[in-house]
Amino acid sequence: MKAAKANFNYQKYTAFPKVHLPDRQWPERVITQAPQWCSVDLRDGNQALIDPMQVEQKERMFDLLIKLGFKQIEVGFPAASQPDYDFVRLLIEENKIPADVVIQVLTQARPALIKKSVQALQGSRHAIIHLYNSTSKVQREKVFGLSKPEIIQLAIDGVHAIKQEISLYPKTKWQLEYSPESFTGTELDFSIEICNAVIEAWQPKVENKLIINLPATVEMSTPNIFADQIEYFCRHIQARELIEISVHTHNDRGCAVAAAELAVMAGADRVEGTLLGNGERTGNMDIVTMAMNLYSQGIDPKLDLACVNEIIHTVESCTHIPTHPRHPYVGELVYTAFSGSHQDAIKKCLATYQENEVWDIAYLPIDPKDLGRSYEAVIRINSQSGKGGVAYILENYYGFKLPAWLQIEFAKKVQEQTESLARELKSAEIIDLFHACYLQDSCAKVLEYHLERQAQEMLQVKFVVNHEVVILKGQGKGCLHALTQAIGEYLHAEIQIQEYSEHTLGKNSQAKAVTYIKLSIEDRIYTGVAVNEDVLSANLNAVLAALTFELEAAHLQVEKATG
Repeated sequence: MKAAKANFNYQKYTAFPKVHLPDRQWPERVITQAPQWCSVDLRDGNQALIDPMQVEQKERMFDLLIKLGFKQIEVGFPAASQPDYDFVRLLIEENKIPADVVIQVLTQARPALIKKSVQALQGSRHAIIHLYNSTSKVQREKVFGLSKPEIIQLAIDGVHAIKQEISLYPKTKWQLEYSPESFTGTELDFSIEICNAVIEAWQPKVENKLIINLPATVEMSTPNIFADQIEYFCRHIQARELIEISVHTHNDRGCAVAAAELAVMAGADRVEGTLLGNGERTGNMDIVTMAMNLYSQGIDPKLDLACVNEIIHTVESCTHIPTHPRHPYVGELVYTAFSGSHQDAIKKCLATYQENEVWDIAYLPIDPKDLGRSYEAVIRINSQSGKGGVAYILENYYGFKLPAWLQIEFAKKVQEQTESLARELKSAEIIDLFHACYLQDSCAKVLEYHLERQAQEMLQVKFVVNHEVVILKGQGKGCLHALTQAIGEYLHAEIQIQEYSEHTLGKNSQAKAVTYIKLSIEDRIYTGVAVNEDVLSANLNAVLAALTFELEAAHLQVEKATG
């Protein structure tokens, strides 16, 4: 069947109207403390799943939320779902709710649903009844066919029904949350009018504030306009000191986190969302991302997100939704650099960083270790990688501190390998390639040496080339000079040391020495690397490794001449 042609026509849409707020204050404000968080993973997040959570999964999610430090958790819609009702009862009857945690349930403004919701919460120490009804223009006119006064009366009747039902359970501390659903599509003055009517009907007190939740049920504007809506609402709502302003942003425009942050700047006290942004359509506000945004600015997020791998595992197993590898803060690749320039900058910054300093590392907004990640994932190697990344892998995983000239040389070999394989190289493959290039068993090796220090150093060295023993003698300003002089005479060529570097491979008394050397013989350049418990042996073996090809060629010529 031929696919229908898309009618891609921007003229079907109109710009969202701006809010008249010429003296807006929120752009000059900064967030200095975390809002009150409320997780809706078990309700809003659950209803968005293809396969809603089973009881065991809900318990795991609830336990995780408690561990992370949530004090308010919306646990279900018990009037609309028997599994939700049963889960709420399980939490209460099995005493699974900590004393400092408040559970919340959602209900529409309908008496029968309110009655069942309150019954689900009976026996709880402290509970929030979350009442909502749709208030937007499009819902009023095209869905319900109700006038503004009729919509207001629905909300008031819902409040009265709640007051009547909760009077039967005086031992529970009851708190009301009211949401004018689709707040962003509701005229601001009408949203204020209906919320004022709810305030009048409920009569909140300072010690038990009413929560007014302003949801971007559908994200319809840029975050700055949403912030204007929140500031305007906060300015004009009555009894502001008796209410908590909450926001519940969705991600239809991809700006849910930004909208929530700006809403807090505009006066919101509380934020609803889900752990990794799961929710209807493009998702809910991602609490992990917003909390970590605060954390990265030196603000206590009031949530402990150090166990990020546990968070990901639990959320994925409960929702069956994989975490994107580029998901902010928690994705597999968010602390990974493939670019050569990025890798080099990270390597240099980490080399100078001292524990407990202010974090200031190029390309890493936070320390991966804070989330239980190691630096092992920071740099990964593909065809776009450079010398800094390769050097980082070899130093931090295997202890080889390559000098700059060898970083450049070996990085080219790594790039050739990645391009040949058309994929990234694992760290084990990089060290294998390093061994293959520089630490082969086939290299010439010192069997024994004798060094005498006189006016010049006198060296006698015995080594193996092509399974044959060679003994050479030389003298020079040091053992390396003496050896290159001896080999130069043997090869009838001048040998010059171009570069030299050495360090210990390890930190204990049993640490080995590693030597890196670059030599020139006539117009040819060779590199040698050697590792040995003895520093002098490492130096001598590095020279032999560099000159193995020349030594083997000379030995073969001798064999032919004598054969």
